[in-house]
Amino acid sequence: MARDITDLVFDPQELVEPAFDADLLRRYSVRSYRSATAVLQQRAPEEFAAIQQVLRAFTISTTEIRSPGGNRMEATTRFARLAADAGFFEEVHIEADLVVKLKAGKGQSAEEIDRILRADYIHNHMIDFWKGRVAFDYEWNSKDQTYDRDLYAFRSFFEAGVIDVGVIVTRELSNEFFKSLGHCLDRNGQETDQTVAAKFGASTTGTHKLISRIAAGRSGGCPVLAIGILPENITPE
Repeated sequence: MARDITDLVFDPQELVEPAFDADLLRRYSVRSYRSATAVLQQRAPEEFAAIQQVLRAFTISTTEIRSPGGNRMEATTRFARLAADAGFFEEVHIEADLVVKLKAGKGQSAEEIDRILRADYIHNHMIDFWKGRVAFDYEWNSKDQTYDRDLYAFRSFFEAGVIDVGVIVTRELSNEFFKSLGHCLDRNGQETDQTVAAKFGASTTGTHKLISRIAAGRSGGCPVLAIGILPENITPE
């Protein structure tokens, strides 16, 4: 009988969860790919502490979810502000040319016989936040193809030697949770005919889609920590 790929590529939860305080584990799910948590602890402890600082300070209110705004609602702006306060640079792009050298002969004295420039070999991949050896992204209500973009960006940064690990924060909220929030609000705070479940329920953004893409190897060899926003992180107002 075939084993599930997620059981093979994701780290055992008993090795991952001790890296997080209990208060964070009540509010967020954590899944670690290719020893991402261990890499953060050992290679980027300062950045890991900064990420946990952001997670601890960040909440979303039910009013924000019910109000207009989509992916750029006030909570998204607040998350970016918290990341900046923790020392992360925002909207970091990577661009690189590749110089290929051909040499004839053996050893250090081999003669260079040709040189080829591959301009834009890495072109304009972007991550939301960067600090030290860590890429850090936040996705609330994007299409699930956005995860592909994020993971390919992590891969480019990783293969270029810029980062050791990538971290994505997204939501882990069921359609039943959105149903419990009732109707959306308009810009004046009045209830509309549209339900919150109709607004968000059809969206494919969520940790289940992210994890399937990570398991498919979209980030290449880059370790990835997937963090899911749980209902316990949503405040009443």
